[in-house]
Amino acid sequence: MPAARTERTTTVVIGAGMSGLAVASELSRYGVDAIVVDGLYITGSTQSPGTGLLPRCDAADVACLQERSEILRHLRNYATSHSLDVRNTTRAVRLDRVDETAVEGSVASVSLQDKPDSHQWAVHTPNGVLLADHIVVTRCGQSQLRRMLADLGIAIGQNFVAAMRAIGMYLVGVGELATPTPKEVLRQAKVVGQAISAKVHPDSVHAAHVGVFAALPTLA
Repeated sequence: MPAARTERTTTVVIGAGMSGLAVASELSRYGVDAIVVDGLYITGSTQSPGTGLLPRCDAADVACLQERSEILRHLRNYATSHSLDVRNTTRAVRLDRVDETAVEGSVASVSLQDKPDSHQWAVHTPNGVLLADHIVVTRCGQSQLRRMLADLGIAIGQNFVAAMRAIGMYLVGVGELATPTPKEVLRQAKVVGQAISAKVHPDSVHAAHVGVFAALPTLA
């Protein structure tokens, strides 16, 4: 049986909707490469030790549909004009925390206690494995991520955001409200884009950015 194809990138964004495209656009502006794939889908498989299977969380967002539609149109145009790597037909099926020294084509899950600084994320898809230092998950609640990370042997304390950032994982598109406003989604995307860029380019100084996207309409 041939080995699965393995690709390496800086960031994998899971979710090709408004949240995912907003993050990918922000990363592009900061010169950080990313691959966007469709959201994780569960087929009823049993979770194995060290492997995280993320439940779907795609409840319809009925708030501000017209505004969301307009912003999504702008984001799609931005993705096309800037040649962002958006793979709408590629679905993430599993996440693993792996040793970055693993042999390409034979990615294996390992204990986080071994060389904790040499680990990265592996996003399994039907087309192969995407290795990345940063993962952005969209439209899934904190409780779901906590359960998934617990299955990976990662304990998250009370400071959820800080703990997530420490392991290179970010959450965009959710909040205290089940359906955050488009303005809130774009704000989250901007914050995450800046955070990842600061890790990728620690010696650079971010230029001042006014607004969210120059091509987007002003949000009230």
